[in-house]
Amino acid sequence: MTLRTNRSAAKYILLSFVTFGIYGLICMMNSANDLNTIAAKHDGKKTMNYLLVFFLLTPITLGIAMFVWMHRISARIGNELDQRGCMGSFGAKDFWLWCVLGSLILVGPIIYFHKFFKSMNMLCEDYNFSGN
Repeated sequence: MTLRTNRSAAKYILLSFVTFGIYGLICMMNSANDLNTIAAKHDGKKTMNYLLVFFLLTPITLGIAMFVWMHRISARIGNELDQRGCMGSFGAKDFWLWCVLGSLILVGPIIYFHKFFKSMNMLCEDYNFSGN
């Protein structure tokens, strides 16, 4: 099974805007599924489905569940990058610094999603190359 390696923040933002957010939901769901495929055998964890968190848990918890989900997936991506020895630095700190605090300067979330998709592309490329 070959995983997608063509994710980008520009495409994510543009197509999410054009499709009224549907592309963004599907893209994040696919990213979580790909991360489960890549990292499950190393860390034994499973990232919860994004749509479940977005539609069910986030309204119930007044948004807290989304912060927890984004923190955990960012940390898991960073751990898997370290496990595989991939060049790049990413982790939960990037979510809190760029996406949360960076929203004060408006471009922070764009930088976060650029780093997020770049890291996912690196993991998928490594997985496609090595097969595990």
